[in-house]
Amino acid sequence: MKGFLIGSQIFYVLCLIPWFVIWGLSFMSFDNGFSVWNVSFVLAIGFYPIAVILCSIFSWILHIQRKRTAIIINLIPMLWVAGLGVLLLMVNFS
Repeated sequence: MKGFLIGSQIFYVLCLIPWFVIWGLSFMSFDNGFSVWNVSFVLAIGFYPIAVILCSIFSWILHIQRKRTAIIINLIPMLWVAGLGVLLLMVNFS
């Protein structure tokens, strides 16, 4: 259990390196002006480090009593990583 938490959180920290580049480039969506979609796009990308920190804290708090809940909470930031993976696959195959 502890090994899974430590390994996944190291993976999330390593994903912060490309996240920083993607987050910086996401501001280019404002080139055509401000809209609800542009703001929500940048905010969704910007919430990744917050999700990593909060989910890591909650999963370490719950890892003794509720192991299954701790694993599920720890996998929430994987939504951002999986979303980026799907996007890269779509771009690569099109």
